[in-house]
Amino acid sequence: MSKIVSIHSFRGGTGKSNSTANLAGIVASYGYRVGIVDTDIQSPGIHVLFGFDEQKMKYSLNDYLWGRCKIEESAYDVSSTLNQPAPKGRIYLIPSSIKVRDITKVLREGFDFNLLNEGFQKLLVALKLDYLFIDTHPGLNEETLLSIAISDVLVLILRPDRQDFQGTAVTVEVARRLEVPKMLLLINKALPALDFDALKQQVEKTYSAPVAGILPLTEELIQLASSDLFCLRHPEHPFSQVMTQVAKLIMQ
Repeated sequence: MSKIVSIHSFRGGTGKSNSTANLAGIVASYGYRVGIVDTDIQSPGIHVLFGFDEQKMKYSLNDYLWGRCKIEESAYDVSSTLNQPAPKGRIYLIPSSIKVRDITKVLREGFDFNLLNEGFQKLLVALKLDYLFIDTHPGLNEETLLSIAISDVLVLILRPDRQDFQGTAVTVEVARRLEVPKMLLLINKALPALDFDALKQQVEKTYSAPVAGILPLTEELIQLASSDLFCLRHPEHPFSQVMTQVAKLIMQ
């Protein structure tokens, strides 16, 4: 049975898109068919991790929402990023447009949220997906509420920061009201000097929700500058090991 996994953060700058791409890549490397939808239409960016630019996009999620194509026509096979000679798994990217006129049109006119939900369901069938990852827009709006409501798994990313803690509390409450089956907290950009065990206990006590992992602030990841999937290139790195643990929790 297919699973929809939403990756969300209350604030921007938490590493949400990078985490989404790496988690999806790890899951696909286990032999699953995985899709990623960039629903951060106002500020798209996950395509960068897969080496995509405007010239490679014939269609985007925007084109589907505006009736220009079927949603599966906006899906691109990016399985080459798995870096396997004959990968059993597949990974498909449905990017949002990075054209200024398309972004401003969304900001000005919005889009049909029911059509977006229909698109998710069509993707599961058309691409025979085992997992569909949704890279959401930060904060809470109609799009993120829809994504959370239809999710089988919700991964909330936060930094060890007071503002993140307060915003995440709101999202956790919303997810509980929407009765999301599984919710996981992922702490990112934690300074290595912090007591990770104490931080984990503090966060779990605050939200009464499990912390799936704590990701250390990683210089090598910063140097990569979103040009590749770090966890697939450096699987033995402590950062990648934590991400793999989170991926396994998603796949349970």
